Amino acid sequence: MKFNVEKFKESSYLIAEVGQNHNGNLKTAMEFIKVFANSGADAVKFQMRNNKILFSQEAYNRTYDSENSFANTYGEHREKLELKIEDFKILKNECKKCGVDFMVTPFDEPSLNSLVDLKVDVIKISSFDLGNLPFINRIARTGIPIVMSIGGGQEDQIEASVDLILKYHNDIAIMHCVSEYPCEFDRLGLENIQNLIRKWPKLLIGSSDHFNGILSGPIAYMLGARIFEKHVTLNRSWKGTDQSFSLEPIGFSKFRRDIDRVGKMLPMKSNLELGSEKVFSRLGKSVVAYSDIKAGEKLTLENISGVILTEIVIPVRKINEIIGKTALVDIKKGEILNYEKIK
Repeated sequence: MKFNVEKFKESSYLIAEVGQNHNGNLKTAMEFIKVFANSGADAVKFQMRNNKILFSQEAYNRTYDSENSFANTYGEHREKLELKIEDFKILKNECKKCGVDFMVTPFDEPSLNSLVDLKVDVIKISSFDLGNLPFINRIARTGIPIVMSIGGGQEDQIEASVDLILKYHNDIAIMHCVSEYPCEFDRLGLENIQNLIRKWPKLLIGSSDHFNGILSGPIAYMLGARIFEKHVTLNRSWKGTDQSFSLEPIGFSKFRRDIDRVGKMLPMKSNLELGSEKVFSRLGKSVVAYSDIKAGEKLTLENISGVILTEIVIPVRKINEIIGKTALVDIKKGEILNYEKIK
């Protein structure tokens, strides 16, 4: 089982979502795999569409006038961004070579069938197909591990989709997602991660966000997310609707780094370590007499203080342990106190 909750209790799984940021170029798509495998990705994800099946004729032929358009009609625009099935075979081999999972989102049945034939490692169900139970049923019965985003989904739609998949297998990760492109920081709604964990404690819960920064990752991890998806690009200035909010390689590397650091940031130091830090041997204060102390006189807040010595004797943080103790000998002002002089 790939998406086992216990397996990722202390670790994480990161998906570099290329989508169609390769702009239909196989060479560029291969470069994405090499670069983001080296930047900390566990999976590199692409998208597959059979546009003439996915879109109605009217939707396919509608005019597409946009600064990000690759053609005059929406269908032709989409075709420019598609890779061939032979290209996906090459990409799968490249993923294997680079040690990352080959992950693809199918948007229609012919694409799903192609991915099954390719033996893709993981199938992503897009937020657009949440609640599309016939399609989800066809995906689930393949037995291939599933990652499903729930952007825009109502509770009953999410439940119906998850329950249907669970009839076939439980190798599934559920991704909190907000379907806004880009998504502003105050729209991320990361608290929902905890709701999903309470609802499905035995399933892996994660975050798929379209925020253009990296802070969302560590926060989502602290809330319990263990699988993360981020759109990636090799250059944010490239033409395309997703490029501007995608992470470049250095950003993705930092996203990985910061998520991995969270679990190590939280545990407290042991009591045995506290006070033994190197800085205290150099700058820690030791207890000295603030004024003359007679033999038989008790130590008080008024007659002791602390100064920095070349070597720690009684550290000032232990004053609470010696207040009220009695001087065994006369101690002059400025004299260093040690345990032999008090009882």
